[in-house]
Amino acid sequence: MAEAFKFELVSPERLVISAEVAQVVVPGSAGEFTMLKGHAPFMTTIRPGVIAVTGADGKQSRIFVRGGFADASPAGLTILAEKAIPVEEIKPEHLAAEIKNAEEDVADATTDEAKAAASFKLEQLKQVFAAVGTGPGATAH
Repeated sequence: MAEAFKFELVSPERLVISAEVAQVVVPGSAGEFTMLKGHAPFMTTIRPGVIAVTGADGKQSRIFVRGGFADASPAGLTILAEKAIPVEEIKPEHLAAEIKNAEEDVADATTDEAKAAASFKLEQLKQVFAAVGTGPGATAH
């Protein structure tokens, strides 16, 4: 088992996780990265997706994040997320409703810039829908 390091995941609502962990896989804006103890310091933005955490005890958990920032340092990893929800707490019907709203935003967009932003959000939500294991056939409409 890898050596443990300090990991904190903070959302505007609460401190989601503050623990010693062995590994964290993060959806960085330039691609996924894996944080282990002793990683070189860096900062990056994160995209919507699922953070996979392996605790010091080997227990695994997955948390959906909707964007934010990651700060890796010798002290550990801190993520400031716009939104963070443990995957097991995500209700497929709520995610499906967010996708429907995003589809309406794309249809209602009156400028190219608004349409591009709405399309980007819609694509991210669809990726999250797939990432959390709630494929299109799994929702109740």
